[in-house]
Amino acid sequence: MALELECKILEKLTVQSGTSARGPWAKQDIVVEYQDGQYTEKACLQVFGSDRVKELESYQVGDKVKVSLKIQAREYNNKWYNDIRIWKISRIGDEPGNADYLSSRAPYSPEVQNYSAEGMPLNIGASTGFGVHEGQDVPAPTSEDDLPF
Repeated sequence: MALELECKILEKLTVQSGTSARGPWAKQDIVVEYQDGQYTEKACLQVFGSDRVKELESYQVGDKVKVSLKIQAREYNNKWYNDIRIWKISRIGDEPGNADYLSSRAPYSPEVQNYSAEGMPLNIGASTGFGVHEGQDVPAPTSEDDLPF
């Protein structure tokens, strides 16, 4: 399963390293912040391997990045642990044709509309795509428009 997340780096934790039966290893965790609907969420993500840790050195706290993730679980002493590992990372804006997603989003601003007594909008802006231009009134519904459900 491949997942992608556009986020901002909040914190880089210390590099951990050691030696296993397979040889030396290194890993580093980072705390990121991302937008999930209307809420801002935080997550702790991990890079594993000395080459990935070295690559992470070029990113600083505050950088907006796009990460590709994989979720892994492992069992130890009859307990299960989840790892959310980064296998690819890039700065937002470094990729061709990719705008800075988090800072380029316009804030939500609903258009004010006037409604008739039947609840139908009277002035629909041209941006709605319904073929009605701003300033035109929507015709009142007729009995033929009533749906059976």
